[in-house]
Parts: sequence; C-alpha cells; structure tokens
Amino acid sequence: MTRGKRTQSAELEVRLLREGIVESVHRVQAVVADNRGRTLSVAGSAEAATFVRSALKPFQALAVTTTGTLERYGLNDRDLAIMCASHQGTVAQARQAFNILWRCDIPPSALQCPIPAGKRSPLEHNCSGKHAGMLAVCRQRNFPLSTYLQRNHPVQQLILTKVAELLRMPPAEFISAHDDCGAPTYFMQLAQMATLYARLASGDNLDMERIVRAMTHHPSLISGNGQFDTELMRLSEGELVSKAGAEGIQCIGRIGEGLGLAIKAVDGAKRAKHAAAIYLLKQMGWITPALEERLTEIFMTLGDYKRLEVVGELSML
Repeated sequence: MTRGKRTQSAELEVRLLREGIVESVHRVQAVVADNRGRTLSVAGSAEAATFVRSALKPFQALAVTTTGTLERYGLNDRDLAIMCASHQGTVAQARQAFNILWRCDIPPSALQCPIPAGKRSPLEHNCSGKHAGMLAVCRQRNFPLSTYLQRNHPVQQLILTKVAELLRMPPAEFISAHDDCGAPTYFMQLAQMATLYARLASGDNLDMERIVRAMTHHPSLISGNGQFDTELMRLSEGELVSKAGAEGIQCIGRIGEGLGLAIKAVDGAKRAKHAAAIYLLKQMGWITPALEERLTEIFMTLGDYKRLEVVGELSML
C-alpha cells in the first residue's frame, strides 16, 4: 500500500429534498484507488478509517478458492456467490448455503451466525453463506469446527493472511473486531478498501477472478432483487463488482481495469451511500447515462415528494 502525504478534500453531501427543499443532509467520504495501491482521487479523507464489515466477504472467500475446498467438495459458482453474499434469507438463498454444508457433511447446527428475528434457522441469516464457506475450509483442512469464529482460529488466520498479502502489510498491524454475525472484521482506511476492490477487479489473480465471476454471474444471490449490489451488477452486465457493508460502506470494482471505489456514509445511512455511488459512477464514466437514470429511479427517488441529490466532486491527486 503506497502511503504518501495525507489527502484531504471536501466531503460529498447527500441531500434529502422534500419538494425541492433540503430536509436532511448526509456527509459521505469516497476514495478511488488502483491495483498498485495508489490513491487516484478522493472526497473527504483517503486515510479515514472504519470497519470494512461485509465488504470483506469476497476476500474471506479466498480461504475457499485457494485451498482446493471447491474442488474437493464439488462446489460451484453459485456456492461461491452465496459465500460472498449479504442475502435476504430467501428460500433459494438459504438452500444455497445449506448446499455447501450438505456437500461437506456438516450439520446446519454448526453455523454460529445468529437466527434472525422471526426466522427459524441460521441458514436464513444474511451471512450464512460466509459462515458455511469458513466451515467448508475447516472440514477440508481438519480445523476445529466449534471455534471457527475465534480470531486465532486457523481459518481466520488464513483469511487475515490473504488480506494482508493483498494490502502488502504485516498481519499483526490489522485491528479486528467481531462483526454482528460473530466473525472477525477489520478496521482499515478507505484507501485500503478501494485498493482491495481494485485488485479484486483487476483480473490478475485466478482465485479472485473466479470470485468476481461468481458474484457477477449470480447477482441475485449477493443481496437480492431490488437491492443495490444485485441491481448494479445485473444492470452493468459484468462491468462492475459490488459489495455493501453495514454502517454506510459500499465498495465497487471496475472489472478488468484495476480500479476500486470505496464509500463511507459518515452517519451509516444506506440511502446516502447508494446515492453517492450512483453519482460517482456517473462522474467517473463507469456507468452509462441510461444505467444512471435507472439506478436513480430505483435508489434516489424516494416517493412522490422526496428525492436525493448529491453535491460535491472527487478531487484528483
């Protein structure tokens, strides 16, 4: 990761307009980086740090793609896609997570993600695919199943090693905390998140290329119909890979070009990160005007009387 002087510019503002009058304002920071770890443009601070949350999932899936786990248990791209998902717990999504466990001869009771409110099984939790993937690696490597969420567990250390290699940092420098699902997540700069997605989308690594293919070929598994990640990947037809994280995190990679975008809505608002993403994708020329219009209709028009607008620009470095 290239580290230079601190990069600071004006943050974006996402405004909620009620019949054209500003009612609420969200502040948003964003960074664009390339696959060499260079920060190319920024709104706010490139060094702003927060937890990557579920935007880490494609990189947690590297523990599966790099260990022969897919091949040993006959897992396919749909299985890999659900490992990268923050899904809605639909029947199809829960069944896909179950398929991973079934092929690895692991009971669903081994999942340690919570049972969502009003649901009956941890398979319906939005992170069940990620957990099933971690358990599959444990089965493949004969790691203990019962402690797979502990930071010092071999599967978590394997994931940390993969992320550290991508960012060219010592694993010991990472700060971790438990995500809501119980798995470790990492505290990192927006520039580092953007670099991860630039490397994911670069096409330079076969394991990450397979993860990207799984996500973009099966976008309905990643979040769900009408959800941002699913709709962006579906409508961009394989040009963008997208993964959200909680508390205002959104990361996007431009496939084949080695460019990554990381966004943080400072107050954690989902609507703000979606609006900022659409605005910046248009500004950078990553989406067509027709696609920008469609995404705006879905995610920025909030009713007959309310809409979102974004004010500000990325500063080039």
